[in-house]
Amino acid sequence: MRTRIKICGITLVEDAHSVVQCGADAIGLIFYPSSPRHVQIDQAKEVTNAVGAFVTTVGVFVNPEINYLQEVLRNVPIDIIQFHGNESPEFCLQADKPYIKAIRVKDGIDLEAEAQRYSSSRGILLDSFVPGVVGGTGETFAWEKTNEVKSHPVILAGGINRSNVDTVISEHKPYAIDISSGVEIDKGIKSGAAIEQFMQAVRRQDQITYGSNT
Repeated sequence: MRTRIKICGITLVEDAHSVVQCGADAIGLIFYPSSPRHVQIDQAKEVTNAVGAFVTTVGVFVNPEINYLQEVLRNVPIDIIQFHGNESPEFCLQADKPYIKAIRVKDGIDLEAEAQRYSSSRGILLDSFVPGVVGGTGETFAWEKTNEVKSHPVILAGGINRSNVDTVISEHKPYAIDISSGVEIDKGIKSGAAIEQFMQAVRRQDQITYGSNT
């Protein structure tokens, strides 16, 4: 067992190179025009071309129009989709591609019931609920809620950084961690040094928690 890592909100080829060189498992490309980390199709193609074999490219969408979703999938080599809005299970299946479903955690939500609605998903991503903002806020939530999801692998997001990742892994043991603002210089601009430091922190804690750093 080890913690898998997705670095999200990649907008630059050089940042994609940094992610790959540091050994992350996945990069996230955000196809949501309201996001400061939004990428155009041509820009996304340049970034994905910089990613070598065995690194997963994740396309992040928020309530997309089906025509736009299909256009992106035709032009960008995306491996898996992350639906981060209010998409129904039926809509998620229309893409005919593996997907993960993001759920923003707020009071009163039954996370396992929500996860089971998306039984066809490959995993459930839990993120912080901030009114009016979809993601990338850097805000945390009650991470112990991770344990409420039993039916799917859990990807944990929301305010994770180098200073708190030890607690996240040791106490909650998520399948994967999704980080964006925690390794940024500015929105959509990553720090290679911060990515490396974060990766090293995860590897150290994996060694402590699971006895493995592979």
